[in-house]
Amino acid sequence: MVQGRMSPRVIIVGAGPAGTRCAETLVKAGIRPTVIDEGRRNGGQIYRRQPENFTRSYETLYGSEAARAKSVHCSFDALHEDMDYLPETLIWNIANSHVYTVSHNQQQVLPFDALILCTGTTDRLMPLKGWNLAGTFSMGGAQVALKSQACAIGRQVVFMGTGPLLYLVAAQYAKAGAGVAAVLDTSSWFARVMATPKLLAQPSVLWKGIALTVELLLAGVSVRTGVEPLAIEGSPETGVGALSFKDGWGRTRTIDCDAVAMGYHLRPETQLADLARCEFYFDQPTRQWLPRIDDDGRSSVPGIYLAGDGAQVLGANAAEVSGQIAGMAVLEDFGRIVDEPAHSQTLMTLRNELASLRRFASGLNKAFPWPAQQAARVTDDTIVCRCEAVSAGELRNVVYAAGADESNRAKAFSRVGMGRCQGRYCGNAAAEIIAHAARLPVEQVGRLRGQAPVKPLPIATEVVAE
Repeated sequence: MVQGRMSPRVIIVGAGPAGTRCAETLVKAGIRPTVIDEGRRNGGQIYRRQPENFTRSYETLYGSEAARAKSVHCSFDALHEDMDYLPETLIWNIANSHVYTVSHNQQQVLPFDALILCTGTTDRLMPLKGWNLAGTFSMGGAQVALKSQACAIGRQVVFMGTGPLLYLVAAQYAKAGAGVAAVLDTSSWFARVMATPKLLAQPSVLWKGIALTVELLLAGVSVRTGVEPLAIEGSPETGVGALSFKDGWGRTRTIDCDAVAMGYHLRPETQLADLARCEFYFDQPTRQWLPRIDDDGRSSVPGIYLAGDGAQVLGANAAEVSGQIAGMAVLEDFGRIVDEPAHSQTLMTLRNELASLRRFASGLNKAFPWPAQQAARVTDDTIVCRCEAVSAGELRNVVYAAGADESNRAKAFSRVGMGRCQGRYCGNAAAEIIAHAARLPVEQVGRLRGQAPVKPLPIATEVVAE
């Protein structure tokens, strides 16, 4: 690790809230970081910036989060002269203190002394019969279409799943004038009531969530809670035509629609942390495997740090705080602290703020739980892995016939999680299905191991010398 006053080579992965605040912290201390991001413009998913030729206002695009979005964008813009920014760039591997990138069919290998992973999240999905029909999108995909392309995914869209993003994206569609057929939430009102004490850790954020629900109801949108999804109906030729579900009273209902946006809260993007050989642990409240970090974002591997939702899903506000904390940890580790008392006081304040946000996030997990019980009811003919067209029946069969009760063994026998997304969209649900079939706790099923390249590379990729 670099010592003394020599400026360390610092790479930040991700230009969302966490990456922006981390870069800002380093630049203020005289370090010039390299910020690498897959997006065309900064902001991450939550504050994704519209194309430069679009003119929608911040209030229209981000609603109640307009001020925070503008702050993050302006802060990032102010850093351009003091950092190296590589947009539209994919890091596809990490090895021997180097990152392997590809951008516009050109590969580059960059060395680092410190690597801060601010990789964000993807949607957490539960398979449903018919979810492979054209017109079915993840919640994040529906949001990208609206923000980056100014279009809706359908004329009459059903938003289904659970979590704050369900209500946020549905409200954004309603505000944009798109047709919202219904909002179907698998969690119950009772769960939210029970989670209220923890949610009161951030009363202003709680109120924003309530306001989104009220906004949808005032717009005439049907909002149902405690539902059980049954099937997305339609055909390969025409795509989505309807969605059937059981309401909170157990009655079967059907809603006509031409598109479905689905998502059950979020899952951290941990593939790069896996390639960096960071240690993981099983987080029982969320039933997910997460990278192990200390209070300031240091991983188990020296020189590797994590911040934002890529480490643990705590929300955009927490991402800004944890990004700043991770930047301060880098400064500590490389001996770049100038005013120790001020540094310690700021760090204490940020840690306290993050603790409050962490309590609020635990309330969200209680209010909007991952519906693990649905995995047991997924029909055998339902496609689980859309990349490789692996059905729930095929996955259960490798458990029964081959004894494949561990994720990677089941992957070897069935090809589940072997496609282009490497289990991002099917991994969580596949583990639940395997666990139920094998009658094991889901943590004993383990997690799918990440492999390079984390995403497909163009065949025409050329190597660029350092």
